[in-house]
Amino acid sequence: MGDTLRLVVGVMGNAASLLLFSAPILTFCRGIRKKSTEEFSCVPYTIALLNCLLYTWYGLPVISCRWEKFPVVTINGLGIHFELSFILIYLWFTSAKGKASSLNFICQIIGEMKVAITVIPVILVFCITAAISLFSFHDHHHRKIFVGSVALVTSVVMYGSPLVVVLPNLVGIPLWILQLVLYCKYRKRGIKEESHKWDLEIRNEEKSKQLQLVINDSNNDKS
Repeated sequence: MGDTLRLVVGVMGNAASLLLFSAPILTFCRGIRKKSTEEFSCVPYTIALLNCLLYTWYGLPVISCRWEKFPVVTINGLGIHFELSFILIYLWFTSAKGKASSLNFICQIIGEMKVAITVIPVILVFCITAAISLFSFHDHHHRKIFVGSVALVTSVVMYGSPLVVVLPNLVGIPLWILQLVLYCKYRKRGIKEESHKWDLEIRNEEKSKQLQLVINDSNNDKS
């Protein structure tokens, strides 16, 4: 009964993970049609690649006992193919339209550098984790704890990585709040000052008109 339940839960988990890994397909299909990355970030896909690499390594017999984590290996191996495909598509369409112009060529180089800056640390982290787990720990139990802990942290970062998109808006929220506070505080005062100035101008105009009438009347009397 326990093995059957474990198998059912494993299949359900793999199905959910497959849906998660394949979710960006619609986004990249739109990018392929438009031949542009549409300025979206590559960071979530590189973090997801690291997550899949670590969990695949975690499920291999080198870390786990025999093939007890075979479902983990299969789904994350498939996830590696998904994420690599997404990153390669992103790299291919990272330039803007019209590669002939020098400005767009510079944008292409910058885009490729951004991809490299995000992918290279992922490879380094995986290689370091694999090396430490192989040469520093000599039993499956401690290897599983170490690799599983690193993979767990990576999973948390992966699910939080889309927040990179909203980070500029989060930074701007305090400034928007400050603007609203200043507006609510000074909006009435500004209206009063303007109306006061307007009243003074009207009174000055009336006084000047009255003075002009008096001068005209005095001139008429003299004549």
